[in-house]
Amino acid sequence: MINLTIYSRPGCHLCEVMKAVVERVGHAIPVTLEEIDISGDPELESRYGLEIPVLMIEGTKVAKYRVSEEELKRMLIGRAGKAGGAG
Repeated sequence: MINLTIYSRPGCHLCEVMKAVVERVGHAIPVTLEEIDISGDPELESRYGLEIPVLMIEGTKVAKYRVSEEELKRMLIGRAGKAGGAG
């Protein structure tokens, strides 16, 4: 399983689009998704407020605003290949 995190806030259309992309890709590649609402957290608002949605793979920022299914699949396959060597 590859751990994904989306930083978002309620009412964010781009956030909903990104979550839908992750869900579709998740049917082909095993992932877990954690969604973090940045509203009400001054530190997260300061860090991500102008960039949401922000997508992280295993704690590394890989996309903001938008990601296509093809881009996400490429990133996840690359991660899965790296993780495959560690047992």
